[in-house]
Order: sequence, then C-alpha cells, then structure tokens
Amino acid sequence: MQIIGLCRFSYPAIGGFQVGHETIEERMDYLWAHDRIEERFRLLETMALPCLRAQTDEDFDLLILIGDQFPKEHRDRLHDLTAGIKQIQIIAEPPAPSREMSKALLNNARRDPSKPCIQFRHDDDDACAVDFIEKLREAAKDARPLTKKHKTVGLDWNQGYIAEVGAKGISATQIYRAFYVSALGMHIQGDCAMTIHNFMHERIPQFMPCVTYSDRDMFVRTHNGYNDSRKKKVKDWPVEPLTPKQVRLFRNRFAVDVDAVKQVFSAP
Repeated sequence: MQIIGLCRFSYPAIGGFQVGHETIEERMDYLWAHDRIEERFRLLETMALPCLRAQTDEDFDLLILIGDQFPKEHRDRLHDLTAGIKQIQIIAEPPAPSREMSKALLNNARRDPSKPCIQFRHDDDDACAVDFIEKLREAAKDARPLTKKHKTVGLDWNQGYIAEVGAKGISATQIYRAFYVSALGMHIQGDCAMTIHNFMHERIPQFMPCVTYSDRDMFVRTHNGYNDSRKKKVKDWPVEPLTPKQVRLFRNRFAVDVDAVKQVFSAP
C-alpha cells in the first residue's frame, strides 16, 4: 500500500496561518526573514529529517512543498539537506490556498487512485518515531474491518514529548496528546479523493472512526520561536534537560542526536 506524506516548508500559502499579512509579499518577507528561516532549517536538519532517514520501513513518499519564489540560496540548502533521502520530492508552487494546494498535491501523488493509500503530515520542526511508517502499515491491517466499511479511518499514537532545542541541547517533557500531527495518519479507500488535509488534525475523530495506540513514544513536538499554532493563547509546558536515559531514547526512538543539536544550533 502506498504511504504518502506532505511537509510544507515555509510555503507562502494564501490563508492557513495564525499570523495575518496584508499581502502575499508581506507573508513571504515574514516566512523567509533571516532569523525565522535559519531556525526552520536548523530544526529541519536536527529533528524532521533524521527520523525519515532512519525509518525501518523505507517504502513511503514524502513531498516537501515550497514556494516558487523561494530564494535560490534556501532552495539549494534544502536540496543539500535532503540529498540521499530517496523518498523526498521537493515541489515548488506559487502561492495558493493552503488546504486546496495540499489536497491537490496528495491526490496527484497517488500512483493508482483506484487503490487505497495511507497519508500523513510531517511538520518541519517535529520528529516521528523511526518505526512510524512500519506502524502505519501495521495499523491499517489491524483496522481492516473499519477500512473496508469507511472511506477514511484515522490512525493515531498519543504518547510522545514536547521539547525545546537549542545550543544547550534538548529539554523535554513526556506527554499524552491524541491526534498530534507528528504521529497521525489516515487510511483512504480507493477512488476516494479525500486527503488528510481535508481536516484539522485534532478534529479528525469528529469525521471518521479512529484507532488510537498508546503503547510507545511516537512523536517529538518542538516548541520554538516561530510555532504558528502557538501564536494564540496556549498551554505552557514545563520542560527539563534530558536525562542520560532520555538522551538514549531520543537517539534510538527518533534518531535525534543531542550533540548534533548542540552543534547545529551553536553555529553562527
């Protein structure tokens, strides 16, 4: 079964952001401002990409969506960082409504729309477990009685970490949170044009049956200076420096290396 993911990397969508802008030019200036884009690249390098390289099941596709006016220096840097990850395809598109663009890309990526697929979202500042793709495929088998009856079925893992990363390393706290982007997938029947981007991730259980697992840590959600979803009033999560045991867990479970984080975030 084809498994397709989508990551939007500072794509200047029309709508879809908590931060408002009068013009699309203002949005591009905001998204690609030096301090912001530098942080996004460092998070991508240390959090979002290593777990993809380390997947125990390598049979998946990941689309990375960027703007068609993304500066060349940033585009080159993105290509360099993703080199060697054969599952990644970088797609440059002009500004468009976020949800409609995402839906179109996911549907276009289906090699055979008459067959079922699994879709997931991958944020550029978060990490999933190294067996996320493997677990998605297993969960679809577990949910076969549901997937036969329903056009879409949510597949969710609710254990993970909130983390802050920087030159001093990683501080984190373990949390329970259902339907987080970083450990969420959706099974879609053949000949169904719905996608995981038809729905806000936390509202997925309002629209379809879902299977939720709570057996293993499956995500790391970073809190950083430019979380769009945290521009509104949200809960603060107290974090503590990783213990030696957690350092090993982050490395083995998420392919996140604390020393690499320190090195990347210490760079000028």
